[in-house]
Amino acid sequence: MSTINFLRLGAVTALLAMSLTGCGAGTHSGAQSADTPKTITVALSGDADVTGADNAALQRAADMLSPGDTLEIGPGEYIMNNALIIPVSDVTVRGVAGETVLKKKPAVTSQVVEGGDWGEDIFRVEEPEKFKEGMGVAVKDDRNSNGYGVFTATVERVSGDTVFLSERSVNDLDYVDGNARLESTFPVLAGYGLSGVTIEGITADGNKDENPYLLDGCRGGAIYLFDCTGCTIRNCVARNYRGDGISWQITDRITVEHCEAHSNSGLGLHPGTGSSNSIVKDCHAHHNGGDGLFLCYRVRYGKFIGNLLEHNGRYGISIGHKDSDNYFENNVVCNNDHSGVYFRRNPEIVGGHRNVFRNNEITDNGNAERGYGVYVKPENLDEVFENNTIAETREGAQATQRYGIYIEKGNSSLTSKDNSMSGHTEADYYDENSM
Repeated sequence: MSTINFLRLGAVTALLAMSLTGCGAGTHSGAQSADTPKTITVALSGDADVTGADNAALQRAADMLSPGDTLEIGPGEYIMNNALIIPVSDVTVRGVAGETVLKKKPAVTSQVVEGGDWGEDIFRVEEPEKFKEGMGVAVKDDRNSNGYGVFTATVERVSGDTVFLSERSVNDLDYVDGNARLESTFPVLAGYGLSGVTIEGITADGNKDENPYLLDGCRGGAIYLFDCTGCTIRNCVARNYRGDGISWQITDRITVEHCEAHSNSGLGLHPGTGSSNSIVKDCHAHHNGGDGLFLCYRVRYGKFIGNLLEHNGRYGISIGHKDSDNYFENNVVCNNDHSGVYFRRNPEIVGGHRNVFRNNEITDNGNAERGYGVYVKPENLDEVFENNTIAETREGAQATQRYGIYIEKGNSSLTSKDNSMSGHTEADYYDENSM
């Protein structure tokens, strides 16, 4: 397996006020040129360019790719001790839909005894025997346990009680009393700094029952793209991940279509951190611990069409910080725990403005304590809801969507036009500013 950086210190620093990286093209052993695209095959056994049942076999095959090539992964279960990292742009990674499963290996962890100052890549740990060359890890402490404060890397070697990593720390870890630790947590399938990549027919299984350590969508997901442009994820399943299902961060023109994200402990679908022009269509996000579809910071000009977002543990759709000028059409948002659509609280200057919802079904959301079709916190302006069905269709104790549209007191504005609203026990439309 060639050495491929998970992170690339560089231009993204100004965006995040810390050293962030995307994976470079890396080295690869393929001899083909872009004018003569080839198909590289990998399978559990039999006649293939590479045979094997783990991430090492998959990465050997991937590292043979040149732009224009296709990696075909045969049916079966591949055990992942590190992410399969797509090494170059303009390639296709294809599995057999429903049959090609990349399943994360059970996680291990160890306390850091010493190491982890800013820019350090050498860590002394209590239990070095748990870590092997080529293993993927996340490094964190109690202060830097989520978001971009965490960083991911590959174990390059282990010598005595010292683990040498492929990447340097992006902050000062507190290994004295801050519970600094290495955890074998990583995306299952990932791409960094790429363009023109297509991923299709892959099931990424996070095996969350044997992976108790969270890696949120800023640094990972069952399927994860960072600093990528013009990529497509199609006919894939992201499930059982201790974090988010499909996450794409600092991206432009990412299309996610005909995918399923379910049973993840975090979010189902997570366009985030300055991801513009996303297209999410005909996807199914359900039974996730967090939201079905979570628009993070500065998600703009996206189109979200024909998706089913149901039975998620918080909101069907969540919109917040600078998530503006997005379009939602023909989605079904139902049976989510708090509300179907939720606008998070922000100061006006960084609110999520001018989002348009047309021809959606927002029904039967809520729980025993609270339930809303649409909930708007301040300060989100010029939202449009037109020709939607916003309703509670059940009766008795099951009728938990008590309000159709609820606007919290503060500086928010929403236009409601030609919506069909019914069945709410409290009100179809309630604006605290009018009371």
